[in-house]
Amino acid sequence: MVPPPSTPPPNPQQFLSSVLSHLGPSSLPYTKDTKWLIRQYLLSVTSHYPSLEPKTATFTHNDGRSVNLLQADGTIPMPFQGLLTSPPPFTIPTPKPHSHTLSQRTQIPLHVYKHPTAILLELSTSIKEVYQILPHIIKSNLYSQHLFQTKLLSLFCNHGCIPEAACVFEPIEDKLDVLYYTLLKGYAKHSSLNQALSFFVRMKVDNVKPVVYNFTYLLKVCGDNGELRRGKEIHGQLIKNGFSSNVFAMTGVVNLYSKCRQIDEAYKMFDRTPERDLVSWNTIISGFAQNGLAKLALGLVVRMQEEGQRPDSITLVSVLPAVADMGLVKIGKAVHGYVIRAGLEGLVNVNTALLDMYSKCGFVGIGRLVFDGMKQRTAVSWNSMIDGYVQSGNAEEAMVVFQKMLDERVEPTDVTIMGAAHACADLGDLDRGMFVHKVSDQLKLGSNVSVMNSLISMYSKCKRVDIAADIFKKLHGKTLVSWNAMILGFAQNGRSNDALNYFYEMHSRNIRPDTFTMVGVIPALADLSVTRQAKWIHGFCIRSCLDADVFAMTALVDMYAKCGAIHTARKLFDMMNEQHVTTWNAMIDGYGTHGLGKAALELFNEMQKGSIKPNDVTFLCVLSACSHSGMVDEGLCYFNSMKKDYGIEPAMDHYGAMVDLLGRAGRLDEAWNFIQKMTIEPGINVYGAMLGACKIHKNVELGEKAANKLFALNPDEGGYHVLLANIYAMASMWGKVAKVRTLMKKKGLQKTPGCSVVELRNEVHSFYSGTTNHPQSKKIYAFLEELGDKIKAAGYVPDTSSIHDVEDDVKEQLNSTHSERLAIAFGLLNTSQGTPIHIRKNLRVCGDCHNATKYISLVTGREIIVRDMHRFHHFKNGTCSCGDYW
Repeated sequence: MVPPPSTPPPNPQQFLSSVLSHLGPSSLPYTKDTKWLIRQYLLSVTSHYPSLEPKTATFTHNDGRSVNLLQADGTIPMPFQGLLTSPPPFTIPTPKPHSHTLSQRTQIPLHVYKHPTAILLELSTSIKEVYQILPHIIKSNLYSQHLFQTKLLSLFCNHGCIPEAACVFEPIEDKLDVLYYTLLKGYAKHSSLNQALSFFVRMKVDNVKPVVYNFTYLLKVCGDNGELRRGKEIHGQLIKNGFSSNVFAMTGVVNLYSKCRQIDEAYKMFDRTPERDLVSWNTIISGFAQNGLAKLALGLVVRMQEEGQRPDSITLVSVLPAVADMGLVKIGKAVHGYVIRAGLEGLVNVNTALLDMYSKCGFVGIGRLVFDGMKQRTAVSWNSMIDGYVQSGNAEEAMVVFQKMLDERVEPTDVTIMGAAHACADLGDLDRGMFVHKVSDQLKLGSNVSVMNSLISMYSKCKRVDIAADIFKKLHGKTLVSWNAMILGFAQNGRSNDALNYFYEMHSRNIRPDTFTMVGVIPALADLSVTRQAKWIHGFCIRSCLDADVFAMTALVDMYAKCGAIHTARKLFDMMNEQHVTTWNAMIDGYGTHGLGKAALELFNEMQKGSIKPNDVTFLCVLSACSHSGMVDEGLCYFNSMKKDYGIEPAMDHYGAMVDLLGRAGRLDEAWNFIQKMTIEPGINVYGAMLGACKIHKNVELGEKAANKLFALNPDEGGYHVLLANIYAMASMWGKVAKVRTLMKKKGLQKTPGCSVVELRNEVHSFYSGTTNHPQSKKIYAFLEELGDKIKAAGYVPDTSSIHDVEDDVKEQLNSTHSERLAIAFGLLNTSQGTPIHIRKNLRVCGDCHNATKYISLVTGREIIVRDMHRFHHFKNGTCSCGDYW
């Protein structure tokens, strides 16, 4: 029942007039001379409007005639003077004739209702209303009439109450054919395919001849479930029953084969249909579009017009996604013009398809104009607009639309929540992400796996992978997407061990991985630089038939480069049949981090000659390679070329790479001037690169300027305070060192502890500076003392300029127990002669350790590969691959 308005109408007569004209479940049509109203409905109205409560059983209408009340069961309460002794008759309109012939038993004669309850049943809109009317039907002994049986069965089926429909059907002794048809439709629409097919067999047993629509129902449910084999059986039965030339039947067959991805067979059936109507054309066009054959779908639209069929809204809604998939915005605009000429611009589904097409073609602004011009919008319209902004990279505007949707009291759907969660993930906005989660809970979407997966991704990208893990653990019916989201979330948040553990658990549960799984887990292995595990995951990709996937192979190229095996990475790169721009970027970046700038630029030049165009990430990799190899002039040239030749606007990371390039080369004044001339406000990474360069080249003045900017932008980062303190220490400015340390203490800032990791026999060993908690600590420290004497004899001189407030011998001891030296000593003690030592450190290698490691490689004759937070160092025979330029 429609809730009453917030304010009562001006007078009873006007209100009663509106009630009588309302075609709802509680009102009755009336004859010219007498009007009737169900008393039950009036009582519910008067409970809200006491002033309308009648003093007698009669209302006076505003045209002067009486309005008579019926009891709740439709009977007359009491005779009144001049009142008819029976309710006015109501005639069911004659149904429109169908193109197929029904059997004699399905011909329903024109029936005159002689009881108002019949009208209540006819106008009921919910299963609750049906149950309210049902007692009156039974009480009035109307249940045995065929028309009531048919109507009740139809209502139960329409509301998805199939068991109740069966309870109505089974007791009926003389079952009309139409009852079979109605229940079959109910089974096909709301129950399982097996039940629908079983009931279809029963119809044959009961000698009920099927009609064409019985087959279309079954074909539809087979198509929706991808049941090609059973669908073919229904197709065979359809032919046997003589419907092979029926347009409705053949349209159902076309839909079946289209849904089962047998588009060639679908087109054959379409072509064999002697007479094709608009529905037939729409079905085959939609089939081609949904099977990724956009061009053919568009060709069919042209052909249907040549054959005299005019596209309607369904045609356009089917073809516009195909236009979007191909990015054919010109054709999309032509379709838009047709929409206007055909007078279809007021249809919600057409406008929604248009705005979706414009957004996917990169014209989200035009899509917004369509959206704003819509007089009526559905949740799908809002979802398309939100998704359009997300896909175009404008997550902020997506959230504005989401909030506006809530403000206009449009109830979000699961798709809305997924779009909003994606936007929050892109923004890294935890607060709004948690609000989206709250809305999801209010909508009771906690069991919706797709929504939960999107929330897992959102929390992971907002650096709250702990909340993501909690959602994952509570999620029932986890899918592969759930596992992938969690693995990638851990990898993106630096929790590589957790990512690997989840992958191993997923593998133990026999969940088959896909490309997205590998793209999540391989970077985790790359981050850990665990060589043996890297080889295992490569073999796993081959065994899982993912070795031909360009994205999985790109991740492997990146992994080998980050594990120190740059030559293996290049071999894999050269073996790939297909290379994406990300593949080239991974290889160029690999060369750069290994200090092989020349090789990186040669590969970039090779890329420029091919068909794959470099993107913004490519240039970032090139600039970084130039920076690590001291190729300043080349870096400046490529930075200028980026915008001039490729139209790529420099982003913050590009500016940061340029400052790093100039700063490492000692051109500090030039780097500072470069920052002052930036077209965008410099960010943390720009000033961070400047401060790091000032530390390398001991420039206090510019170091202070950069540090002040950094403290304003990010006052809670302890690493920058430590860098400034080291600059002061190297200049023997101990008073300023003390001030920085005091400031850190006040803010509660801590220096990130140095940690170095080494893998040995599939086990990862971690070392922190000065710690003694490793089982071999005594052995390691004794070996380091012995090693220290050897490298000093070879010419090593300790550099203690960054250490203060302690005696010189203590300074030297502190340097000698840095985490990378502990890891190197452990590796040398536990591996055979000639075996390279692989070390990974979370911070930049300090100058003294870098120098000491060169001498260690000389006196031990071992190759030592160290990967710090910026690059690789290959130490061999007393030299480093970086040429002391890092």
